[in-house]
Amino acid sequence: YLVYEIIAEGGITRMMALYKDQDTAKIGSIRSARHYFLDYVNENDAIFVHWGGSPQAYSKLSSMDHLDGIALEESVFFRDKTLNRAYEHTGFTSMENVKEYATKKGYTRDTNKDLLLNYSVDEIEMSNLDGAEKATEVDLKYSNYHTTSYEYDEENKVYKRSMSNKPNVDLVTGEQYTAKNIIIYEVENYTLNDGSGKGRQELENIGSGTGYLVSDGYSVPITWEKTTHSGQTVYKYMNGEEIKVNDGSTYIQICPTSGKITIEGPTVEEPTVDEPAE
Repeated sequence: YLVYEIIAEGGITRMMALYKDQDTAKIGSIRSARHYFLDYVNENDAIFVHWGGSPQAYSKLSSMDHLDGIALEESVFFRDKTLNRAYEHTGFTSMENVKEYATKKGYTRDTNKDLLLNYSVDEIEMSNLDGAEKATEVDLKYSNYHTTSYEYDEENKVYKRSMSNKPNVDLVTGEQYTAKNIIIYEVENYTLNDGSGKGRQELENIGSGTGYLVSDGYSVPITWEKTTHSGQTVYKYMNGEEIKVNDGSTYIQICPTSGKITIEGPTVEEPTVDEPAE
């Protein structure tokens, strides 16, 4: 129901999906942890499922509810070796496996945190919000290597998702991913001087700034603020009220300041003018 996409080393991005009230049978591919993603695990009070991680991530994981594929491959995780993909992209799990092992570990979902976002029972009239602009095409340049884009499907009132100009499709169903809501904002990132030579990143995500909420064919300007690593990010309209989002999946696009955000409305064709007869 909620997905974060954030820059990682080499100009690629990684996505972290959150599941609620689902019994998904095949989740993955599961990759290694990066420490700044854990801020968003904590703000949602989630159990973090990963396969390995950076030293910076492991330094935080010891105090968190997490399941690691390196330690638990046989009992919780599995490999799909039928895929024509590199080995690191073949690790998966299921919601049943996660729930079963989390229960054994004593990981409960009793939380004192509210949901990150406020969901509206009724469809929001996005066009009536302050600063609303039509938004049918969204292009997010994370690096020279990677771009994420969305195209509005007016009939179904969702945004079809693409990565590097190719439809972002589900491995199991073959269907293109869609978003009902897209939250977009920029933060600075830089390469850690950790002596590893792996190009691992740091994210300057504590602070505040401006961004966009995109839904139902419109974008509106918003603000964001995150005061602590474990605290929830608060998103507000420009008038200071907390945002509401439509019921459906939400993608939170945390983009680098070195990238580029482009949001465009529908293309308006110029009327043709008949040439006068000679």
